[in-house]
Amino acid sequence: MEVERRGGDEVVKPSALGSRFPLTVREMMVASGVLLSFVAGLLGVYLTLPDSDYSFLRLPRNLEDLQILRDHLDTYTKDYTLQVLVGYCVVYIFMQTFMIPGTVFMSLLAGALFGFLRGVALVVFNATAGASSCFFLSKLIGRPLVISLWPDKLSFFQAQVAKRRGRLLNYILFLRVTPTLPNTFINMASPIVDVPYHTFFLATSIGLIPAAFVTVKAGIALGDLRSVGDLYDFQSIATMFLIGIISITPTLLGKDKEKP
Repeated sequence: MEVERRGGDEVVKPSALGSRFPLTVREMMVASGVLLSFVAGLLGVYLTLPDSDYSFLRLPRNLEDLQILRDHLDTYTKDYTLQVLVGYCVVYIFMQTFMIPGTVFMSLLAGALFGFLRGVALVVFNATAGASSCFFLSKLIGRPLVISLWPDKLSFFQAQVAKRRGRLLNYILFLRVTPTLPNTFINMASPIVDVPYHTFFLATSIGLIPAAFVTVKAGIALGDLRSVGDLYDFQSIATMFLIGIISITPTLLGKDKEKP
Protein backbone atom coordinates (compact mmCIF):
# COMPACT_ATOMS: atom_id res chain seq x y z
CA MET A 1 0.00 0.00 0.00
CA GLU A 2 1.29 3.45 -0.90
CA VAL A 3 0.32 6.88 0.40
CA GLU A 4 0.68 9.92 -1.83
CA ARG A 5 0.59 13.52 -0.56
CA ARG A 6 -1.53 15.93 -2.61
CA GLY A 7 -1.99 19.52 -1.54
CA GLY A 8 -1.12 18.75 2.06
CA ASP A 9 -3.49 15.74 2.27
CA GLU A 10 -2.46 12.12 2.34
CA VAL A 11 -4.20 10.14 -0.39
CA VAL A 12 -4.28 6.37 -0.39
CA LYS A 13 -2.91 4.92 -3.59
CA PRO A 14 -4.37 1.52 -4.47
CA SER A 15 -1.00 -0.09 -5.14
CA ALA A 16 -0.63 -3.66 -6.17
CA LEU A 17 -1.17 -5.93 -3.19
CA GLY A 18 0.44 -8.86 -4.86
CA SER A 19 -1.18 -12.25 -4.73
CA ARG A 20 -1.40 -12.34 -0.94
CA PHE A 21 -4.75 -12.42 0.85
CA PRO A 22 -5.72 -8.86 1.84
CA LEU A 23 -5.95 -9.68 5.59
CA THR A 24 -3.10 -10.77 7.83
CA VAL A 25 -3.35 -13.61 10.34
CA ARG A 26 -3.90 -11.13 13.19
CA GLU A 27 -6.65 -9.34 11.28
CA MET A 28 -8.33 -12.64 10.52
CA MET A 29 -8.20 -13.52 14.23
CA VAL A 30 -9.89 -10.21 15.12
CA ALA A 31 -12.64 -10.79 12.55
CA SER A 32 -13.09 -14.38 13.77
CA GLY A 33 -13.41 -13.18 17.38
CA VAL A 34 -16.15 -10.72 16.43
CA LEU A 35 -17.91 -13.43 14.42
CA LEU A 36 -17.80 -15.88 17.34
CA SER A 37 -19.30 -13.26 19.68
CA PHE A 38 -22.30 -12.92 17.36
CA VAL A 39 -22.64 -16.70 17.12
CA ALA A 40 -22.58 -16.96 20.91
CA GLY A 41 -25.33 -14.34 21.16
CA LEU A 42 -27.54 -16.17 18.67
CA LEU A 43 -26.91 -19.49 20.42
CA GLY A 44 -27.96 -17.96 23.74
CA VAL A 45 -31.25 -16.76 22.21
CA TYR A 46 -31.88 -20.13 20.59
CA LEU A 47 -31.35 -22.04 23.83
CA THR A 48 -33.97 -19.93 25.66
CA LEU A 49 -36.71 -20.76 23.15
CA PRO A 50 -39.03 -23.74 23.73
CA ASP A 51 -38.43 -27.08 22.03
CA SER A 52 -39.92 -26.88 18.55
CA ASP A 53 -39.16 -27.21 14.85
CA TYR A 54 -37.06 -24.20 13.83
CA SER A 55 -36.27 -25.30 10.29
CA PHE A 56 -37.94 -22.09 9.10
CA LEU A 57 -35.22 -19.98 10.71
CA ARG A 58 -32.98 -18.80 7.89
CA LEU A 59 -31.93 -15.50 6.39
CA PRO A 60 -34.65 -14.47 3.90
CA ARG A 61 -33.42 -14.11 0.33
CA ASN A 62 -36.72 -13.24 -1.32
CA LEU A 63 -40.25 -12.17 -0.41
CA GLU A 64 -41.48 -15.79 -0.25
CA ASP A 65 -38.84 -16.65 2.37
CA LEU A 66 -39.74 -13.49 4.27
CA GLN A 67 -43.46 -14.27 4.33
CA ILE A 68 -42.79 -17.79 5.64
CA LEU A 69 -40.53 -16.37 8.34
CA ARG A 70 -43.13 -13.73 9.26
CA ASP A 71 -45.92 -16.33 9.53
CA HIS A 72 -43.88 -18.51 11.91
CA LEU A 73 -42.41 -15.70 14.01
CA ASP A 74 -45.71 -13.91 14.47
CA THR A 75 -46.80 -16.39 17.17
CA TYR A 76 -43.38 -16.48 18.81
CA THR A 77 -43.27 -12.68 18.95
CA LYS A 78 -46.40 -12.60 21.12
CA ASP A 79 -45.23 -15.33 23.54
CA TYR A 80 -41.45 -14.76 23.50
CA THR A 81 -41.15 -11.07 22.66
CA LEU A 82 -37.78 -10.52 24.33
CA GLN A 83 -36.10 -13.52 22.70
CA VAL A 84 -37.39 -12.62 19.24
CA LEU A 85 -36.39 -8.99 19.73
CA VAL A 86 -32.86 -9.83 20.87
CA GLY A 87 -32.46 -12.43 18.11
CA TYR A 88 -33.66 -9.92 15.51
CA CYS A 89 -31.20 -7.28 16.72
CA VAL A 90 -28.23 -9.67 16.80
CA VAL A 91 -28.95 -10.95 13.27
CA TYR A 92 -29.46 -7.45 11.84
CA ILE A 93 -26.27 -6.04 13.41
CA PHE A 94 -24.34 -9.16 12.38
CA MET A 95 -25.43 -8.74 8.74
CA GLN A 96 -24.46 -5.06 8.76
CA THR A 97 -21.11 -5.74 10.41
CA PHE A 98 -20.04 -8.37 7.90
CA MET A 99 -21.66 -6.79 4.82
CA ILE A 100 -24.13 -9.65 4.30
CA PRO A 101 -26.83 -8.65 1.76
CA GLY A 102 -30.47 -8.83 2.78
CA THR A 103 -30.97 -6.22 5.51
CA VAL A 104 -33.84 -4.79 3.45
CA PHE A 105 -35.76 -8.00 4.22
CA MET A 106 -34.97 -7.57 7.91
CA SER A 107 -36.36 -4.04 7.74
CA LEU A 108 -39.55 -5.34 6.12
CA LEU A 109 -39.77 -7.98 8.84
CA ALA A 110 -39.64 -5.27 11.53
CA GLY A 111 -42.80 -3.69 10.13
CA ALA A 112 -44.55 -7.05 9.82
CA LEU A 113 -43.75 -8.12 13.41
CA PHE A 114 -43.56 -4.92 15.45
CA GLY A 115 -45.73 -2.33 13.70
CA PHE A 116 -44.84 1.06 12.27
CA LEU A 117 -43.43 3.18 15.11
CA ARG A 118 -41.61 0.38 16.92
CA GLY A 119 -40.48 -1.01 13.58
CA VAL A 120 -38.95 2.30 12.43
CA ALA A 121 -37.21 2.78 15.79
CA LEU A 122 -35.91 -0.79 15.67
CA VAL A 123 -34.59 -0.50 12.11
CA VAL A 124 -32.87 2.85 12.73
CA PHE A 125 -31.30 1.52 15.95
CA ASN A 126 -30.05 -1.72 14.38
CA ALA A 127 -28.89 -0.12 11.13
CA THR A 128 -26.94 2.51 13.08
CA ALA A 129 -25.50 -0.06 15.49
CA GLY A 130 -24.54 -2.38 12.62
CA ALA A 131 -22.96 0.46 10.64
CA SER A 132 -21.03 1.52 13.76
CA SER A 133 -19.86 -2.05 14.34
CA CYS A 134 -18.68 -2.22 10.72
CA PHE A 135 -16.99 1.19 11.12
CA PHE A 136 -14.91 0.08 14.12
CA LEU A 137 -14.12 -3.33 12.63
CA SER A 138 -12.92 -1.62 9.46
CA LYS A 139 -10.87 0.80 11.57
CA LEU A 140 -9.04 -2.22 13.02
CA ILE A 141 -8.62 -4.44 9.97
CA GLY A 142 -10.43 -2.92 6.99
CA ARG A 143 -7.83 -0.81 5.19
CA PRO A 144 -6.31 -3.56 2.97
CA LEU A 145 -9.77 -4.96 2.26
CA VAL A 146 -11.26 -1.62 1.21
CA ILE A 147 -8.25 -0.82 -0.99
CA SER A 148 -8.53 -4.23 -2.60
CA LEU A 149 -12.30 -4.12 -3.21
CA TRP A 150 -12.98 -0.44 -4.05
CA PRO A 151 -9.74 1.35 -5.05
CA ASP A 152 -11.42 3.91 -7.33
CA LYS A 153 -14.36 4.61 -5.01
CA LEU A 154 -11.94 5.05 -2.10
CA SER A 155 -9.87 7.66 -3.96
CA PHE A 156 -13.04 9.54 -4.96
CA PHE A 157 -14.48 9.38 -1.44
CA GLN A 158 -11.26 10.56 0.18
CA ALA A 159 -11.03 13.54 -2.19
CA GLN A 160 -14.65 14.53 -1.49
CA VAL A 161 -14.20 14.22 2.29
CA ALA A 162 -11.06 16.39 2.13
CA LYS A 163 -12.90 19.10 0.16
CA ARG A 164 -15.91 19.11 2.49
CA ARG A 165 -14.11 18.77 5.81
CA GLY A 166 -15.73 21.97 7.17
CA ARG A 167 -19.29 20.69 6.62
CA LEU A 168 -18.69 16.97 6.62
CA LEU A 169 -21.93 16.11 8.45
CA ASN A 170 -24.01 17.49 5.60
CA TYR A 171 -22.03 15.53 3.02
CA ILE A 172 -22.24 12.18 4.85
CA LEU A 173 -25.94 12.82 5.46
CA PHE A 174 -26.39 13.42 1.73
CA LEU A 175 -24.68 10.11 0.98
CA ARG A 176 -26.90 8.26 3.48
CA VAL A 177 -30.14 9.63 2.08
CA THR A 178 -29.28 9.20 -1.60
CA PRO A 179 -27.85 6.13 -3.41
CA THR A 180 -24.73 8.05 -4.50
CA LEU A 181 -22.40 5.55 -2.81
CA PRO A 182 -23.34 2.13 -1.35
CA ASN A 183 -23.94 2.13 2.41
CA THR A 184 -21.62 -0.85 2.81
CA PHE A 185 -18.78 1.11 1.24
CA ILE A 186 -19.49 4.18 3.40
CA ASN A 187 -19.41 2.03 6.56
CA MET A 188 -16.05 0.51 5.71
CA ALA A 189 -14.34 3.45 4.03
CA SER A 190 -15.26 6.19 6.51
CA PRO A 191 -12.61 5.30 9.13
CA ILE A 192 -10.03 4.84 6.37
CA VAL A 193 -10.48 8.45 5.17
CA ASP A 194 -10.67 9.84 8.74
CA VAL A 195 -14.37 10.60 9.01
CA PRO A 196 -14.88 11.26 12.76
CA TYR A 197 -17.15 8.72 14.43
CA HIS A 198 -19.50 11.35 15.92
CA THR A 199 -20.09 12.73 12.41
CA PHE A 200 -20.54 9.22 11.02
CA PHE A 201 -22.98 8.32 13.82
CA LEU A 202 -25.16 11.43 13.49
CA ALA A 203 -25.33 11.26 9.69
CA THR A 204 -26.15 7.55 9.81
CA SER A 205 -28.83 7.70 12.51
CA ILE A 206 -30.59 10.64 10.83
CA GLY A 207 -29.97 9.72 7.20
CA LEU A 208 -31.39 6.20 7.49
CA ILE A 209 -34.78 7.36 8.79
CA PRO A 210 -36.41 8.00 5.36
CA ALA A 211 -35.49 4.53 4.06
CA ALA A 212 -36.67 2.99 7.35
CA PHE A 213 -40.05 4.69 6.94
CA VAL A 214 -40.45 3.28 3.43
CA THR A 215 -39.44 -0.31 4.21
CA VAL A 216 -41.26 -0.63 7.55
CA LYS A 217 -44.46 0.76 6.07
CA ALA A 218 -44.19 -1.76 3.23
CA GLY A 219 -43.53 -4.54 5.74
CA ILE A 220 -46.86 -3.90 7.47
CA ALA A 221 -48.60 -4.72 4.18
CA LEU A 222 -46.15 -7.49 3.28
CA GLY A 223 -48.80 -9.59 1.53
CA ASP A 224 -49.41 -6.81 -1.01
CA LEU A 225 -45.74 -6.54 -1.96
CA ARG A 226 -44.84 -8.25 -5.24
CA SER A 227 -41.12 -7.45 -5.44
CA VAL A 228 -38.44 -5.51 -3.57
CA GLY A 229 -38.40 -3.09 -6.48
CA ASP A 230 -41.93 -1.98 -5.50
CA LEU A 231 -40.48 -0.41 -2.36
CA TYR A 232 -38.85 2.48 -4.15
CA ASP A 233 -41.28 4.05 -6.55
CA PHE A 234 -40.61 7.35 -8.27
CA GLN A 235 -42.16 9.36 -5.45
CA SER A 236 -40.01 7.69 -2.77
CA ILE A 237 -36.79 8.13 -4.73
CA ALA A 238 -37.60 11.74 -5.61
CA THR A 239 -38.34 12.52 -1.95
CA MET A 240 -35.04 11.01 -0.80
CA PHE A 241 -33.10 12.98 -3.39
CA LEU A 242 -34.90 16.17 -2.32
CA ILE A 243 -33.93 15.52 1.32
CA GLY A 244 -30.37 14.80 0.17
CA ILE A 245 -30.14 18.04 -1.79
CA ILE A 246 -31.44 20.01 1.20
CA SER A 247 -28.87 18.34 3.46
CA ILE A 248 -25.92 19.21 1.21
CA THR A 249 -27.03 22.78 0.41
CA PRO A 250 -25.10 24.32 3.37
CA THR A 251 -21.94 22.64 2.06
CA LEU A 252 -22.42 24.11 -1.43
CA LEU A 253 -23.20 27.57 -0.05
CA GLY A 254 -20.12 27.37 2.14
CA LYS A 255 -17.95 26.65 -0.90
CA ASP A 256 -19.37 29.67 -2.73
CA LYS A 257 -18.62 31.96 0.21
CA GLU A 258 -15.04 30.77 0.35
CA LYS A 259 -14.42 31.81 -3.26
CA PRO A 260 -12.68 35.20 -3.63
